[in-house]
Formats: sequence, C-alpha cells, structure tokens
Amino acid sequence: MPFEIERAIVVGASGGIGGALATALARNGTTVQALSRRGVATDPRLVAGTIDIEDEASIASAADSIRPEGPVDLVVVATGLLHAEGVAPEKSYRHLSAAAFERYFSVNATGPALVAKHFLPLLHRDRPTLFAALSARVGSIGDNRLGGWYGYRASKAALNMIVKSLAIELARSHPQAVCVALHPGTVATDLSQPFQKRVPADKLFSPGAAATSLLEVIAGLSASQSGCVFAWDGSEIEP
Repeated sequence: MPFEIERAIVVGASGGIGGALATALARNGTTVQALSRRGVATDPRLVAGTIDIEDEASIASAADSIRPEGPVDLVVVATGLLHAEGVAPEKSYRHLSAAAFERYFSVNATGPALVAKHFLPLLHRDRPTLFAALSARVGSIGDNRLGGWYGYRASKAALNMIVKSLAIELARSHPQAVCVALHPGTVATDLSQPFQKRVPADKLFSPGAAATSLLEVIAGLSASQSGCVFAWDGSEIEP
C-alpha cells in the first residue's frame, strides 16, 4: 500500500489471532474497535464492542455504533470455525452432516460476507483502505491434494469467492481499496489445538508472530492485488 492505519476494526478480537492483531495495531498507535461475541477487550488500549457474526442484526448494530465516529482504514474479520460440539473435520464423505455444513458456512462464509455488507461502507473512499478476512490454504481448490475436511474446505473456498466478488464491486466506489483473504498459517490457538501434534515446531506460530506477519503482508498490498488470497509470508495462494 503502504498506508496509515489510524482507525481499525477487528471482528473476532477475543480469539487468539484476532486479539493479537488488535493488540499489535493498538501498540502502533491505531485506535482499534475490538469486536467479539463476549464484547471484552484483551488489552486496555482497545475499545471493546459486541458482535455475533451469526446474527445479522448484531452485525448491523455494531456497524451503526461505530459509524458516527467517522471512516476507518482497516477492517479485519478474524473469526473462524474448524471444530466445535457436533462439528469436526470429516475424514471421509461417510461423515458428512448437513448440520455441520450449515455451521461451517454460517461462521466461515456467511458471517464474513454480512460483516462486509455492513462494514465496507465505513471505509474511506478517498485514500487507501483495506478489508481482510482470515481464510485458510485448505480452502484452495487447486492446492487440495489430500481430500477430507469437506465442510471446512468448502466454507473457506466460498469465503475466497466472496472476497473476490467483493473486491470487484468495491473497486467501483473505493478505487484505492484492497479486499483480500489471508492465510495465517497454523497458529497455536484453540481452533488448531487438536491438530497441532502433526505440525513441525517451526511451522506452528504463536498468535503474536502470526499477527506481525499478517500486518506486514497488509502493509505491502496495493489495489491491484485486491480479490486475491495471501499467505502469512506474502505468497499468493491459488484459488
């Protein structure tokens, strides 16, 4: 870009990566609206707020509460679901469940799309701004060589398509804006906890390290890269 991030919004700020992103931004002097279901900030420098990305009324209310304070430079959706009660990555098509699919898509695709619906209008129109959503490499169709994880893969692939469409439309009204999906790598959070044993130590990142890498990627993006998916190291991931 690079651009000045004076005001930022982090959705999912009570999670490991979201909290680390919010704290890192605040440490650099950015005013950060830290939104989460619990509405509790992980750092006293953050401005806490409540949002439930599975409830559009909650998303709209959160956006409305921030709108009077003026435009923002950065919106990051740092939410995601990999496993929960009754939901787990499928090893075979025999394990597919309509209920699990609905939950995966609600959190990983529909939620970020609705956040975009209500928060993109808050971005500056006359200078570089950025909207980003956390995706995953396993959402890449071209990179899928192992199969399995049907619901998670499909929901993240859907998110990547949503980001692409958002980028095309956003460019018409915000020509300097960037809209991307970001893969943070495997991060030592509750989301990845059941799957960390198979990850080499040098490939398992702390939330703080992941946040630093993602913010470095964000700082280097330009409008010509809008609609793409980028990994924590800045490399582009094929759709």
